[in-house]
Amino acid sequence: MLLGSFDRWVGAVLSDDGIDMPFMGGSDPVEATIVARADGIIVGTSPIDHMLQIWAPSLKITWWAGDGKKVSKGDEIATLTGDKEAVLAMERSVLNILGQLSGIATEAKRWSAIAPGQIACTRKTIWGLMDKWAVHLGGGLTHRLNRSDATMIKENDLASMLQDVDGHANRIASYLQEVDPSTCGAFLEIEVRENKEAIIAAAMWAQRREEGVKKLVIMLDNFGPERCKEVAGELTEMGLRKHVVLEASGGIEFDHLEQWHECGLDVLSTSAINRGVAPLDMSMLMSGV
Repeated sequence: MLLGSFDRWVGAVLSDDGIDMPFMGGSDPVEATIVARADGIIVGTSPIDHMLQIWAPSLKITWWAGDGKKVSKGDEIATLTGDKEAVLAMERSVLNILGQLSGIATEAKRWSAIAPGQIACTRKTIWGLMDKWAVHLGGGLTHRLNRSDATMIKENDLASMLQDVDGHANRIASYLQEVDPSTCGAFLEIEVRENKEAIIAAAMWAQRREEGVKKLVIMLDNFGPERCKEVAGELTEMGLRKHVVLEASGGIEFDHLEQWHECGLDVLSTSAINRGVAPLDMSMLMSGV
């Protein structure tokens, strides 16, 4: 899946840059070095290797920092050798891919250093699986890769499936009584908006756990750290916490991450670690420049 993603995104990036035919080599060899202009985590060497192999096979790249490696400002990341026209034509695409994915990994590392094992990116991405791969290499979780990986039930899903049942809480109870967990993929997740709904979901699922089913993931949507802490405490007091995985989503900001980390939840999902993230600053310089 990831190789397929590399292929699709690399093709799109090159096409947008006006490249529609592979470069087959020339007689004017040069050497260029990619240098980090900021501290960060390098990600993107694999899609660039894939890109050069297909689109510029005459170029050779030697990596001094592999995917997932930390670099400091001034460190050499790679050396690219080959025909001058091919190097110049591929320069921007190489730096765009490497900078974008390294920026995501660097941001994910910043978040996961404060809340290790909790931070997950969502399906709100810019470059699909490549974003998720960069988050993973930065120490974050990747949640679902696509919609079919697991079952996530939100308010609109319940309303469309259970039109004859009044009230969101009643729909949650009715759905969890009837659902077949074996058809849900890796996990089943249900979104709640109130403390009561979370308790109802956990209580219903505690009964199903006797059937040997996996834990239910309860998404606390836009609750805030204090309300999340309340819910986790209430479920613990009622003996229901062990039957569920608690996830928070919505309004999770880096400036308040310490509070989120300490509120007793298992997962904190956010698109802030991969969307709108600044690329890692780097440059490519030819020998003699």
